[in-house]
Amino acid sequence: MSINLDREKESVVAEQSAEPELIAADSVTADLEVAKLAADDLRQTLQRRQADFDNYRKRIERERSEDSKRATARVIEALIPVIDGFEHALAASGGEGYDNFRKGFELIYKHLLENVAKLGAERIEPIGKHFDPHLHQAMDRIETAEYEDGTILHVFDPGYLFHGRVLRPAMVRVAVNPRPPSRNIVH
Repeated sequence: MSINLDREKESVVAEQSAEPELIAADSVTADLEVAKLAADDLRQTLQRRQADFDNYRKRIERERSEDSKRATARVIEALIPVIDGFEHALAASGGEGYDNFRKGFELIYKHLLENVAKLGAERIEPIGKHFDPHLHQAMDRIETAEYEDGTILHVFDPGYLFHGRVLRPAMVRVAVNPRPPSRNIVH
């Protein structure tokens, strides 16, 4: 019986000496898992921050571009009445010496139009097209059966677009088909 007790003591002592080794191994494994989770969390945080920064950078670039377009649009809007003045002056007829005067005006007018076009503006040329209230402003209407209802017959002042946005609608005269008098006349 004493042999059995000695064996039991030896096995208990062996188990007790193995426990610290197992605990240490488990602790190292747990520390590695915590470090791995922390590294994954940091990597994800870094990726989110990088994506946020990229989005911020793109938004700032978009806003700068839009600010530049708005400033250019304001300059073009200020130049449109000058172009109109040139057009009206060129439309006038004159006497002697008017030809040289007209050639100078035409040259200035041409350069002004070219520079406005370089800035990104384009003229709305509506003659013969169907009236669009987003692009045109009806200043007059003529009853006629010669043209389809809503056809633009005359342009008083041309309109201008800037990157798809209307700076000024074209001032136009529109054809309207005559309507027969109504049978239900109310007095």
